[in-house]
Amino acid sequence: MKTMLPHILMVLGLAFGATDARSATAIVVSVPEQKLAIVRDGERIAQYPVSTSKFGVGDHPRRFGTPLGMLQVAAKIGEGAPQGAVFKHRRPTGEILRPDAPGRDPIVTRILHLRGLDSGNANAFSRGIYIHGTAEERRIGSPASYGCIRMRSCDIVKVFAAVPLGARVEIVNRSLSVGVHEVGSPHLLAVR
Repeated sequence: MKTMLPHILMVLGLAFGATDARSATAIVVSVPEQKLAIVRDGERIAQYPVSTSKFGVGDHPRRFGTPLGMLQVAAKIGEGAPQGAVFKHRRPTGEILRPDAPGRDPIVTRILHLRGLDSGNANAFSRGIYIHGTAEERRIGSPASYGCIRMRSCDIVKVFAAVPLGARVEIVNRSLSVGVHEVGSPHLLAVR
């Protein structure tokens, strides 16, 4: 029960319109549009192209889908690392890659490690589902990942700085506009 308390408090805060930074700033990802928006106090303040899974959506281990539903930023990794810094097992390797380095597909620059909050995405944390930078920037805008949400290095730096630990992340299989509207609707938050 002790480990559930922060989650319960965050959900209660969202449901009752709390105005702390964790509830005021959220991320919405549209799988069909391959876009991510930062939403603050119900308003879209930034939007970026992304790349979700080339294997579709889902949360089954070893099927490599991007999980749908409500998640949260459980860990922020890489603050202060240079753009292109390579991470392996969430640790910097010391290597720095330029965008679209030939033959390379590591996680780079920043990592937002996601924890699923719905039964349909409960495996996200243990699967290592992240929002992260990619060296394969040319593939941004089309499905290319193994479950994560990939971004250009310059964009993930901005997202990393804008969202706090514990921020809500809603991954939807519909338009970004609909997802942004739903994140900003207090009555929908109370239902969750």
